[in-house]
Amino acid sequence: MLITRDPQAFLALTRRLAPDAGPATARGVFLVSPDGFARAEESARDNVYMASTGFDAGEALAEHRALHQTLSTQLPVVAFAGDAATPDALFPNNVFATVPGRVIVGRMRHAVRQREAARADIRGFFTGLLGYAETDLSSQPHPCELTGALVIDRARGIGFCGLSERCDAQGAALMHAAFGLRATFVFDLAPGEYHSNVVLAVLAGRAALVCPDGLAEPAPLIALLQALYGRHVVLLSPAEKQAFAGNAISITPEAVWMSQGAADRLEPGSQAALRQAGLAVRSVALPAIEAAGGSLRCCVGEIF
Repeated sequence: MLITRDPQAFLALTRRLAPDAGPATARGVFLVSPDGFARAEESARDNVYMASTGFDAGEALAEHRALHQTLSTQLPVVAFAGDAATPDALFPNNVFATVPGRVIVGRMRHAVRQREAARADIRGFFTGLLGYAETDLSSQPHPCELTGALVIDRARGIGFCGLSERCDAQGAALMHAAFGLRATFVFDLAPGEYHSNVVLAVLAGRAALVCPDGLAEPAPLIALLQALYGRHVVLLSPAEKQAFAGNAISITPEAVWMSQGAADRLEPGSQAALRQAGLAVRSVALPAIEAAGGSLRCCVGEIF
């Protein structure tokens, strides 16, 4: 297993890998309801996407219910209750993630989010009900906010980890090992960016969305993505990124899911590139939820 900042070393290994590490998309997903939806002041310190006002709990709950109902037409969806003491819990992919037969618990930077990792119901769902083993990173000192910081190509078993205040180099190494990845490329996010999954998405193992504006040094990562995914790499504009077009996910092999606001801001070239990759754009309106600084992908935890 290789974890590196060297793009040539990463590419020398990954370009030889077959897409046989596992399924490219999940067999189910889980959500956490935005009960007690409100601005989390701690999280706002390093999340520039979070609104300062205008948090509407009723609208957020309605949007989340619509998201649940819509995703349920595609694959099984499990929804857990939220808690006013953890207002960011509607973004569970940062705290809980899975590989086949195992659940991983991340170490969050902020105390308001560290409380989420202690939830016995979510842990118990995976360990007690599904019988998954547990890898618990939550009590060690290095922030590693799971699939917020680490974007994974599940088919190839490789990852792209952006460092910020939400994930340091040791945290990246811990996640690389926890997910059992064949290779991880580590890079720096641009100042002000908090999570990789706002500026980068790998879609069904065959396409990628990336916003150069969100990377400290865009060229190496973009070159890697183009070597792996060819013409199916979509370069997002700053306006597309700001609308959360990079916060997208493929939960089935034939589609990419993002918020309605993100889909509306997709430029014609981006739309065409996704069509050429065989990915239909599907969306759900999430304007109230996006006030909390995340969008559709952040709401979706994957069950492998």
